Amino acid sequence: MTLQLNERLDGVRVAITGGTSGLGLALVNELTRRGARVAFVARTRDRVDEVARVYPLAYGIVGDVASKEDIYPIALQILGGLGGLDVLVNNASSLGPVPLALLADTDCEDLELALATNVLGPFRLTKALLGALAASVRESDGANAGLPRQSADGAKAGVVVNISSDAAINAYPQWGAYGASKAALRHLTRIWDEELAPQGIHFLSLDPGDMDTPLHALAVPDADPSTLKRPEAAAREIADAIADLRATGASTFAEASVDRSAGQAPVRADDASTSAKASVDQAVRPADAVGAVP
Repeated sequence: MTLQLNERLDGVRVAITGGTSGLGLALVNELTRRGARVAFVARTRDRVDEVARVYPLAYGIVGDVASKEDIYPIALQILGGLGGLDVLVNNASSLGPVPLALLADTDCEDLELALATNVLGPFRLTKALLGALAASVRESDGANAGLPRQSADGAKAGVVVNISSDAAINAYPQWGAYGASKAALRHLTRIWDEELAPQGIHFLSLDPGDMDTPLHALAVPDADPSTLKRPEAAAREIADAIADLRATGASTFAEASVDRSAGQAPVRADDASTSAKASVDQAVRPADAVGAVP
């Protein structure tokens, strides 16, 4: 597939958490294909080494975003490996209890894990990397002094993408730990964007839909993979959103058309933008399957 010039991300420095399986691995593939310089984070050294062998230009980091002690080492390795940062994708996720459980049957430790992975991890890592993202915007402004802000050749926005779910909005039985944590992340994203968009750092909360990934298989083991969206398709849509936001500096995302005959839906912006909500064709419906997970 030939990329258009406005779809490329040549030299853009991107960090992805949960980068060795599912959507995260698809993002490593898609973003490196578009010319980005990628660092990816995952908990298991064997998997990190395996992915690094497949993508030798990507920089693999072993760490657990749910662990407070790991955050600064992860951030330092991201900045050391990439020499700075333009885009952060908080993708790593935890379901909480597996198998899924009613809230009344959910152990406190499982809820704690979901919150640590899906809320505190992204918050801590984003906070640790804000200085680098701000520096990226300033460098871009300096390199393109005198050019219009909205020009494709002008200053580029810093971008943080938080991977969300329809479970962040809809109350699904047995999805309590996951849904509550994703709802918190969704609102956190909106507040971050309100506070930092004036400084050129934009935040997006994107729901990729129900995908054929290991995490989804854990959540819904009886699901028919043929009815689920491929993570590669979601990765392309997320990469398009990043490229668009980097170019325009406006927190907008137009939904891509997909084949809905298989019950699939495109990546959806979760109203995280401050400037404008995504324009949505009324024919496009949210995914019917319960609890989209990356």
